Amino acid sequence: MATYVTFFGYTEQGIRDIKDSPARVEAAKKTYEDMGVKVKDFYLVMGLGRYDTMFIVEAPDDETIAQASLKVGSLGYVRTDTHRAFSEEEFGKIASRL
Repeated sequence: MATYVTFFGYTEQGIRDIKDSPARVEAAKKTYEDMGVKVKDFYLVMGLGRYDTMFIVEAPDDETIAQASLKVGSLGYVRTDTHRAFSEEEFGKIASRL
C-alpha cells in the first residue's frame, strides 16, 4: 500500500462549527477506512498557512485515496490537499535508479 499525506483546511462552515470537529475527524476516519484507506495518524498542524489538520494514510492506489478525500471534502467542512509520500526506503530505491 502507498502512503499519502492529506492536509485539511477548514472552510468557513468548518471553523464556525469547530466544536464539532473532533466528531467529524472520527467520521472522516471511518469514511476513509470504509473505502479501503488505513488512517495511520491524525495531527492538528500549525504554521502551514491554509492547512489546519492532516492525516497520514495508506491506500491501495491513487483512485482510492482521491475518492475518500473527495467524499470527506464534499461535506463542506474542509478542503483537502493530498500528496503521495515515499518512505526513506522507497526514496533509496528511486535514487539508486538514477
